[in-house]
Amino acid sequence: MGVGGTILTGLVMVLGLIGTVIPVWPGLVLVWGAGLFYGLVAGFGTAGTVAFGTMTVLAVSGTIAKFALPHRGGAARGAPTSSLLAGVAGAVVGVVVIPLLGLPIGAVAGVWLAETARLGDARRAWQVTLGVIIGFGLGVVVEFSLGVVMIGCWIAWVVFGP
Repeated sequence: MGVGGTILTGLVMVLGLIGTVIPVWPGLVLVWGAGLFYGLVAGFGTAGTVAFGTMTVLAVSGTIAKFALPHRGGAARGAPTSSLLAGVAGAVVGVVVIPLLGLPIGAVAGVWLAETARLGDARRAWQVTLGVIIGFGLGVVVEFSLGVVMIGCWIAWVVFGP
């Protein structure tokens, strides 16, 4: 792969990294896909196989964390699965209604509304919802950090060759 293709691959990875913070597109999937593209064009070799294998494990781990941490945060504060599913439904509606920031806003609104209906107390519902928000924030930090490590793996792959 030429210099231009390598730079383009790196730019796509940076866009993926941005996607871990601003949920417009699937961040780690984009970083991983750019790595796959690079490997298919430039060749994997030993360094590429190790780097891309590591990138794959990190992408799967980050994707799991993105969904598991908000769930754990809400469950730790007493949210039942039904309220967490309301958060998922709210996230889907939010993405459609409010592009760019609709996913987190809709998810929070969904959990809060479900918990308010379940508990009959908006203040207690907010405490449960806060657990989901904290979990979501931790998920973003984990996903972003793993994205940085994935890009580091790719840079090592480029430097040490296929």
